[in-house]
Amino acid sequence: MAFRTILADPMLRLLVAAVVLAAVLPIPSAQSASAQTIANVGIFVLFLLNGMRVSRSEIGRGLLNWRFILPMVLWVFGAMALAGLGLSKLLAIGLPPLVAVGFLYLGVLPSTVQSATSYTTLADGNVGLSVISAALLNILGVFVSVPIFLLLGGTGEGAVGMETIERIALILLLPFVIGQLVQGWTSNWVARHKSRVVWLDRLVIALAVYVAFSGAVEQGIWGKLDPAAWGMLAVGIALFLAVGNVGAWLVSGALRLPRRDRIAFLFAGAQKSAAVGVPLATILFAHKEAGFIVLPLLLYHFFQLVLAAPLASRLSSQHPLDGGDYAAQTTRS
Repeated sequence: MAFRTILADPMLRLLVAAVVLAAVLPIPSAQSASAQTIANVGIFVLFLLNGMRVSRSEIGRGLLNWRFILPMVLWVFGAMALAGLGLSKLLAIGLPPLVAVGFLYLGVLPSTVQSATSYTTLADGNVGLSVISAALLNILGVFVSVPIFLLLGGTGEGAVGMETIERIALILLLPFVIGQLVQGWTSNWVARHKSRVVWLDRLVIALAVYVAFSGAVEQGIWGKLDPAAWGMLAVGIALFLAVGNVGAWLVSGALRLPRRDRIAFLFAGAQKSAAVGVPLATILFAHKEAGFIVLPLLLYHFFQLVLAAPLASRLSSQHPLDGGDYAAQTTRS
């Protein structure tokens, strides 16, 4: 049942379709520059709409809850980044260098908004806190993911120079800032066309995946990853899932957060965003590198949903007490 629910996710179906299409019909190298330009235009529009949608009042409310937000930021961009660094070093012995560094890239990314919120809702967690925290993490990720990635030594096989930083500023940061500035005039339009905006998001992300993975196929990804390497990649994904989910739950328990807040911390802290990671990778890395580096992200994105569905159902089946006994139960757990 959970697996059928996951496959019903339109975003996941589009990602699978993009990977399959890239495997069967990759973009020829001669057209890669044009395809990247089209993807960049789509990414600009995507982040412009993100800027229009994220309410400044929600950002302010989230920042006020420092007892939840500060540990969440440190977990997502600190502990998870270091876990990604450790796995990238550990797996470098059996994986192509670009795929290994993809675990570091995975570690520095923010969490999802939609799936973190959906599974928090299913698990009877604090939905409002999940929405605000995941949105804040995504905003912060646009600014800090790349500096953390570079600080920890992740540059792929090519140098990340000022030209790349300028592209990130122009294609990601500038449209988001513009969206925030015009939000007062566009909020009603975005609300009226919400379903279309969501589908535009999905199509842009799928296009970015297609462009990135086409580059990997053109560079012979199937020949560079033998069965042993695929097995090692699977082990790495499993380890990262364990670190993300078990670690987030233990940290929220150590903070003595209420159970519903712990659930929000779990799903916002363990999920990783393909919506930020894939577009960013197509800008940050060369066309021939991006597909290799986002491979761990694409696999993690799929399996985080595989794990989250039954986990949320299990959490929802547990009926915590209310009031003071509820807090006491959380302290004992």
